[in-house]
Amino acid sequence: MERRAFLGAVTGGLLAAPLAAGAQQAPKHRIGLLAPTPQGPLATDPATRDVLQAFLDGLRSYGWIENQNIIIERRYADAPERYPAATSELVALRPDMLVTGLGEPAILALKNATKTIPIVMLVSADPVGAGLVATLSRPGGNVTGMSLLAAEMGGKRLEILKQAVPRVARVAVLWNAAYQSKSDEFRDTQATAVALKVTLKSIEVQGNHDIDSALSTIARDRPDAIVLFADPLTAAHRHHITEQVLKLRLPMISELREFAQAGALLSYGASLADLFRRAAGLVDKILKGAKPADLPVEQPTKFELIINLKTAKTLGLTIPPALLARADQVIE
Repeated sequence: MERRAFLGAVTGGLLAAPLAAGAQQAPKHRIGLLAPTPQGPLATDPATRDVLQAFLDGLRSYGWIENQNIIIERRYADAPERYPAATSELVALRPDMLVTGLGEPAILALKNATKTIPIVMLVSADPVGAGLVATLSRPGGNVTGMSLLAAEMGGKRLEILKQAVPRVARVAVLWNAAYQSKSDEFRDTQATAVALKVTLKSIEVQGNHDIDSALSTIARDRPDAIVLFADPLTAAHRHHITEQVLKLRLPMISELREFAQAGALLSYGASLADLFRRAAGLVDKILKGAKPADLPVEQPTKFELIINLKTAKTLGLTIPPALLARADQVIE
């Protein structure tokens, strides 16, 4: 699951569990799903269940039920370097379409494996920037799906952080540099930082082994606050990251509500549950004969501002009433 992953992130992991078995009618269509390893941190994350259920509810609302009129073939991978092999297995099954919520690396693996089988992105941080589609309105190939608009929202999150904690002047940006679309999000955040007279320091990670060293760098540098970009890697480690950040007594904002629920001061971004539910509509259209090239990539319509007031009190911060009034959820 970009806003280019929990994000993705965070998101593909949400589909690892099998759907409930249905009755006797022979399934008419086969969907290939690239999902995270069942025992991995994404697939076992309780927070992913709500997003998975949103997609399943979406499918059911269009009349698609596993083992009744659709079969979902799952192949698993827990790291980008393993996506190609899992993808090859899915393509060999000749499904009616391919689906993943693991973000750009997984979608690229699917796209590189087939130019003909339709691909639905349950979530993508920046499908145009990642080269997945030509434009949002005219994808032009065999890929369509849902966009997070993560790059465009990077600056907005820094603005919200500054509104919540006006004294902030030095901000560490913790992000997965191996996640292609995050570079655009960083540039958008940089542009806003200049306008706000905030100094950014890039703290980059590329794998599980980088998380603790990145946190050690932040502890040494002592910034005023942290902006964390969401992707499957950072989402999988969000509890550890937020725990360590709270020990450092630093305010942090991220894209996904799951970070605020884990203890970050703030989160602001598109609702993953809403995106997953709406992605089922694209699946429905393709199963009924539509071509991905003719189906515009859909953008978020529901954005959520979550404020963790318990964390604010722990940090000795008073959130401005105007910002509290805008919140979709206040955690106390």
